[in-house]
Amino acid sequence: MSALGNIIWIIFGGFVAALYYLVGGVVLCLTIIGIPFGLKCFQLAAAVLTPFGRRVVKHPNATGCVATVFNIVWVVAIGWQIALVHLFFGVILAVTVVGLPFAQQHFKLAAIAFLPFSYDLQ
Repeated sequence: MSALGNIIWIIFGGFVAALYYLVGGVVLCLTIIGIPFGLKCFQLAAAVLTPFGRRVVKHPNATGCVATVFNIVWVVAIGWQIALVHLFFGVILAVTVVGLPFAQQHFKLAAIAFLPFSYDLQ
């Protein structure tokens, strides 16, 4: 069932969203300071490409000093905007019965997009 959900997800926007994360990751990796954020964008691209069948888990170093600072920089720079986009599409999809599984995936991705150094998708 998760394979079918991932296929439908990819066809109706998952591929484009993953491309945006990949392009953002490449741009961030061009600078030395942006490399950790670029690598996280690559992980988010993989998470956005196939979200069905995965679950959100707390990162083992989520409460460390570096993760906290990186999360603050991420949230201030772009994280809140990405999370709002996922929440917006999640609410739009939750209106229909057919869209409920896809809304659930957007809500899951919103948490990861908001604080990417605290959570991982497995």
